[in-house]
Amino acid sequence: MATRPGSAALTPPAPAHLPGTLGELRASGYHPRSVKAELRANLLARLSSGAPTFPGIVGFDDTVLPQVERAILAGHDMVLLGERGQGKTRLIRSLVNLLDEWVPMVAGSEVHDDPMEPVSAYAQRRVSELGDELPIAWIHRSERYGEKLATPDTSVGDLIGDIDPVKVAEGRTLGDPETVHFGLVPRTNRGIFAVNELPDLAERIQVSLLNVLEERDIQVRGYTLRLPLDLLVVASANPEDYTNRGRIITPLKDRFGAEITTHYPLDLDSEINLIDQEAQLVAPVPAHMVETVARFTQEVRESPAVDQRSGVSARFAVACTEALAGAALRRSALLGEPSTARVGDLYGVVPTLRGKVEFDVAEEGRELEVLAHLARRSIMATFRAHLGGIDLTGLIDQLDSGATIESGDLVSSAALLASIGAFPGLARMVQACEGDTADITPELTAACVEFALEGLWLSRRISKDDSELGVRYTGTQREEE
Repeated sequence: MATRPGSAALTPPAPAHLPGTLGELRASGYHPRSVKAELRANLLARLSSGAPTFPGIVGFDDTVLPQVERAILAGHDMVLLGERGQGKTRLIRSLVNLLDEWVPMVAGSEVHDDPMEPVSAYAQRRVSELGDELPIAWIHRSERYGEKLATPDTSVGDLIGDIDPVKVAEGRTLGDPETVHFGLVPRTNRGIFAVNELPDLAERIQVSLLNVLEERDIQVRGYTLRLPLDLLVVASANPEDYTNRGRIITPLKDRFGAEITTHYPLDLDSEINLIDQEAQLVAPVPAHMVETVARFTQEVRESPAVDQRSGVSARFAVACTEALAGAALRRSALLGEPSTARVGDLYGVVPTLRGKVEFDVAEEGRELEVLAHLARRSIMATFRAHLGGIDLTGLIDQLDSGATIESGDLVSSAALLASIGAFPGLARMVQACEGDTADITPELTAACVEFALEGLWLSRRISKDDSELGVRYTGTQREEE
């Protein structure tokens, strides 16, 4: 996972060759430019070179990203509107990568004053006193991002600022503008400020942002203070919150230049790519199981039993895949040998996903049954996609001739393979499940065999018995006997 922009762990030391005083900065040929001009120029450079504009953002290439690019080029503030877990915050934080890597500021300034165009009383005083000897500090792009999660207890002081009693106690008068303690918005001057879940912000607090978005200044209590700010303001909102729990007040909504709707991955490949990018795996999860999880996620999103207004987050697929890896690691610890995730692990993982899905009220009490049914459908869809055209007669004949295959948490890969033995078409079956580039191991082979067995059972070509200790697969002829 990427660390949050602005994290100290991401901030490198400023290069030694950068100017250290205002005089040196002037001599270097530096010219101030606004944040929006900076973003526009850097985005145009990426578009012209063919470089990815937003690396790490999956599934938005042909839909959301072009709209974001147009908004940036137009110099518009944005609202990203979408259900939970659609990557809104990730997209907002990735905007930081379009800023210049380093920009100068007046050393000690709380609002990142540009040395050539200072706006705060502190910076103006320092420039007047020191002239070309004014010390210059350099701020990295990661420090030019401010973010606030809108909560009901957020105050105007948090966002804009308030009187600092410590500065007053030091002897400054109440009329001195340097007694102001700046809030998050002015402290993000010359950067990007984001408000997550904007409708949850109390309406009277939203009013404090009106001047920021239009007049580009702030007002603090009764001070005759006009601090012109240079910002890109981006907000996120959930449609349900937008219309029911809270709302964005009309004057504020009107001040955003663009409202962009996000979405969940529209195709299977995007869902798989998202899992591959985000899941932190502690044990191997085969490709066919990742695909099954992706199909499972899409099945849940499309199910009429699920309350679609709340959505099914991308975190559902990520958590499911990570839980499969956890199941494989647990088996490794119990048996003392390597293991990989198998299809049987999915059924054990299903109950842990219950909290990530909001069900229709008519399904109360049937939630786990619904999820298990959708999991079986996803397994069957992946089975058809990979093994539907593969001859599995050799595997079926082994079972019809009396073989019994047991699987479960306490069944090792070696034991599973020994119970079925070699059969015609085994290598081709594994290749069909995992592709030509897979590193074939006994654990992966066992996972593919169990997947084929589960698919054959779901298509009613073999039998399966469940018990507390695991499952047993047998042939249909034996079942009839």
